[in-house]
Amino acid sequence: MILTNFLVGLLVMLVCLAIQAFVTFWCVRYFVRRIRQLKPKPEDYLRAGLRPLLVTMVGMMLGTFVQVFIWGGLFVVLGEFSELYEAVYHSAVNFASLGYGDIVMSKNRKLLGPVEAINGVLMLGMSAAALMVILQQLVKLQYGEDLQAADDEG
Repeated sequence: MILTNFLVGLLVMLVCLAIQAFVTFWCVRYFVRRIRQLKPKPEDYLRAGLRPLLVTMVGMMLGTFVQVFIWGGLFVVLGEFSELYEAVYHSAVNFASLGYGDIVMSKNRKLLGPVEAINGVLMLGMSAAALMVILQQLVKLQYGEDLQAADDEG
């Protein structure tokens, strides 16, 4: 049963990785296109980039919700939950690594919880990293010349 749980979990993790990669690339591409279309002055990059940054964040959150629903759906298919709501709640708790413990799966499938938590940490980390790269680029665009000049003087 342990091997079966790991294989099922690995398959779902690969699906989640594909979704996360697609959503991340779409969001970053959207952000870059919006900034290029806006063509803000250097001093306005942060203000102009706020709305595309928020859309990017919401897009990544929606991608995360899709992944949580996939895990929840798996739990229903495996017979761990009869209600989708309970399965998705349990999935969200696992994915976010909260680990409330108020709802637990049967002994045979309990190992899928930590597997999902590992998946969630990786996918949420990927979202955070993508948002950080976008924010770094905004800071560079707005303050890059000032930082370079200060570096040259120092």
